[in-house]
Amino acid sequence: MRLSRISLRQIRIPLVLPFETSFGKTTHRRILLVEVEDSDGAIGWGEVTCGERPFYNEEWVDSAWLVLTGFAAPRVLGTQISSARAVAGLTTAVRGHRMALGGLEAACWELEARKLGRPLWRHIGGTRRRIECGVSIGIQASLDELLELVDREVRAGYRRIKIKIKPGWDVEVIREVRRCFPKIPLMADANSAYTLADAPHLAALDEFGLMMLEQPLPHDDLIDHAELQRRLRTPICLDECIRSARHAEQAIRIQACQVINIKLGRVGGFGGAMEVHGVCREAGIPVWCGGMLESGIGRAHNIALSTLEGFVLPGDVSASKRYWSRDVISPAVEVDSCGTIVPPGGPGLGYGLDMERIDSLTDRFQELT
Repeated sequence: MRLSRISLRQIRIPLVLPFETSFGKTTHRRILLVEVEDSDGAIGWGEVTCGERPFYNEEWVDSAWLVLTGFAAPRVLGTQISSARAVAGLTTAVRGHRMALGGLEAACWELEARKLGRPLWRHIGGTRRRIECGVSIGIQASLDELLELVDREVRAGYRRIKIKIKPGWDVEVIREVRRCFPKIPLMADANSAYTLADAPHLAALDEFGLMMLEQPLPHDDLIDHAELQRRLRTPICLDECIRSARHAEQAIRIQACQVINIKLGRVGGFGGAMEVHGVCREAGIPVWCGGMLESGIGRAHNIALSTLEGFVLPGDVSASKRYWSRDVISPAVEVDSCGTIVPPGGPGLGYGLDMERIDSLTDRFQELT
């Protein structure tokens, strides 16, 4: 594989409903799409999954654009690459910025799968023929609105409900959701909104039989998470602070968690994701695929990732219509009445690109050769 062109497109797309977490509310997504072409004319697509602002981690759309144009693309363009797995090795000089690098790496995996005429999920070693899906529900204006949304998603068949929490919107909210829905698999996601001093308060969540409490403490912490896990019966799931297989190994060694969320961008692409997956499989730690309000391109990559053997818990891989009135792929991602997705059988992502939609949403473009 020798890349002859890398094209970056920034699209701006409105969400069907605002999505609020502990670090803010999102009404529109600015998403950076990466298209790669090799010397044979084969095409692959990836998505940079960072947010508009450096709140989830240190990356945001504008920083990713600079990293890709100024540092990653020059190291990859025109270089003979033995395989998609080798792409990450060309950019090791760039520290951090895994979401930017991961978008480029994922596009190369898709290109390689297309050239082989193979579904991406099979190309990465996936085996799961049906993916269990969960949903993530943001912070709402009222408890009644939250309960209405939970009811809608349960009736749609989703296998797990995740509730975003923050100080002031946590224990009593979860208590009411559990009272109204006593049997649903339920989890809470704090997005780093608490400190270890909040341990007694967070321990009140133990009575609700949650599947897990996701990333309650700071985004770069492992040690305090280990201390918190010792004080809770509820399993802790780590998200933001697991950026590599080494981080996963350390977290498992000190018992900082019982579950790990793998996000493709956060760990730098498929290569990093498979390494984390391998560490967790060996240690018997269940994993699941987290979401970042991706367009259909990123969502299709998440579907592929979720077919790996260790992804035994329902992930944030839900239907396109929950987020977009019209997605950028065709057909849109759909979830059946049983709350599952069957991975597509076509080559690469297995979905077509709606280029008319992509072009209409694009407000920044750069082609690198």
